Amino acid sequence: MTDPRRVTLPAATGLLSASALSRRPHAVVVGAGIAGLAAAAGLAERGVTVDVLEREPHLGGRVAGWADTLDDATPVAMNRGFHAFFRQYYNLRKLLRRIDPDLGMFRPVDDYPLVDGHDRYDSFKGLPRTPPVNALAFALRSPTFRARDLVRLNARAAAPLASVSVPDIYRRLDHIDAETFLRDINFPPAARHLAFEVFSRSFFAEPAKLSAAELAAMFHIYFLGSSEGLVFDVANANFDVALWNPLRAYLEKHGVRFLIGTSVKQIQAGTHFTVSGDTGDEYRADAVVLATDVAGLRHIVENSPGLGADAWRQKVAALGTAPPFVVQRLWLDRPVNPDRPAFLGTGGRPPLDNVSVLDRYEREAAEWSQRTGGSVVELHSYAVTDARDLSTRLRARLHELFPETASANVVGERILRAEDCPRFAPGDFADRPPVVSPQDGLVLAGDGIRIDLPVALMERAATTGWFAANHLLRRFGLAGHVLHTVPNQGRSAVLRRLATRGEQP
Repeated sequence: MTDPRRVTLPAATGLLSASALSRRPHAVVVGAGIAGLAAAAGLAERGVTVDVLEREPHLGGRVAGWADTLDDATPVAMNRGFHAFFRQYYNLRKLLRRIDPDLGMFRPVDDYPLVDGHDRYDSFKGLPRTPPVNALAFALRSPTFRARDLVRLNARAAAPLASVSVPDIYRRLDHIDAETFLRDINFPPAARHLAFEVFSRSFFAEPAKLSAAELAAMFHIYFLGSSEGLVFDVANANFDVALWNPLRAYLEKHGVRFLIGTSVKQIQAGTHFTVSGDTGDEYRADAVVLATDVAGLRHIVENSPGLGADAWRQKVAALGTAPPFVVQRLWLDRPVNPDRPAFLGTGGRPPLDNVSVLDRYEREAAEWSQRTGGSVVELHSYAVTDARDLSTRLRARLHELFPETASANVVGERILRAEDCPRFAPGDFADRPPVVSPQDGLVLAGDGIRIDLPVALMERAATTGWFAANHLLRRFGLAGHVLHTVPNQGRSAVLRRLATRGEQP
């Protein structure tokens, strides 16, 4: 919250507690990921009775963590893979401040270098934070960007990168893919490969299959639109320990009931909602928040023929998922070199996208390392299209980057493969369903749900969750929650004018 230009989204006025109503409303939240937990917090804090139904045995969705054991019965921690908690994640941090106002569950990572297939390194450490000076400083010191490249850029075609507003950027760029856009603006190929490919693949997509509008919005959120900087925090313990167990305890104190391992099959709407589980259990509610992944949302709506209007149902059915991703966690019998970064992004080294050294920051990994003298390393492969010998190929890339690991013995290994991330392909935005559905009392939340604000990834999930809660609170006559975003326009008036010059009114 250091950016003085951050935008405040005021809350609707109303009663501060549902206890003042003639009857306390009851809501069912389907899904206990970030979006569902934010919605549950927003509702429960105003006195709404909340049931949270979660299919998995743990909370957190795609940021889940759980206890595991190695083959020798050694207890270890496992989760869904590395996540960066950027300082721009105002609404996610708002949720997590419920369990620690000082966010003591985080540890700052002062840099995350990027390395390409030619061993060229980019770094974000020490960059000025004020846009556009930050981008200029990054370009001038980058080994893949030369001063002459600035002159060669197609300034008019590139102007949308510095003049982003949502949803206007989707009108301008959602029809083309990120790779084509970067080529059209003469962005240098080496820099494109190292920097923008790393960003695009954080959406679990190859640049040729990612909307250019999403890339521009992301560039705005993390770089040109915010002075929070590109430095981020990481959880200092496994996600269940650092985040979700404490948040569950907080929500339970506010009366939230968690039904873990409960899958929802269908929803019937009438004078009230009836939420039916796969086992036949039914839950009555005045309102429902669907905060599932894409496949779960499609499944529920498809099995609920009376829910919503036809056009809305078609939008839900058309939602797509990104290609699968793989997380490979290795427990090694010797440490990596002490100068290795906690996080290293890679470009041009398929199938590897990044390497995390968990014992640098995660409590459970650090304790294991101290006991054994080894190291815990995690490898990510996003947008997997060729899974043949993937584990072997990932390890080979690790040995290239950290040669000392080639002689290490693997004393434990866990491989997680999932295909549950939303797709952000060209043309997807217009038909993406928004938070508010045509069914009164039914709202959607999640990082695949449309919201016309400059948010992405975990912050989009949290923001849609809070918005879902605020919509229902307004319906009940209760006060909402104040939210924040980065500015929803480019900071340069000159570039904004350049970007719109020549467009039809």
